[in-house]
Amino acid sequence: MLVLSRKTDEQIVIGDNIRVTVVSIRGNQVRLGFEAPPEVLIFRQELRPELVSHESSAAAAGLNQESADRSSLLLAGGRD
Repeated sequence: MLVLSRKTDEQIVIGDNIRVTVVSIRGNQVRLGFEAPPEVLIFRQELRPELVSHESSAAAAGLNQESADRSSLLLAGGRD
């Protein structure tokens, strides 16, 4: 695991097209902003098990992967 220290408004770049910005720091809470191409899905970790389960259910119901991906994005609350 790479551990970095950043201040408000500083960024971390992943690859050529993903940016993580420290939006604010309040006490023990850090707000992060993510910029990535639309094909890169971003989820909160606590939603991930639900997404895997949902995608399996979608596949069993005969939905195509694109529909499952859209449903997963809706479960994550979308992206700005």
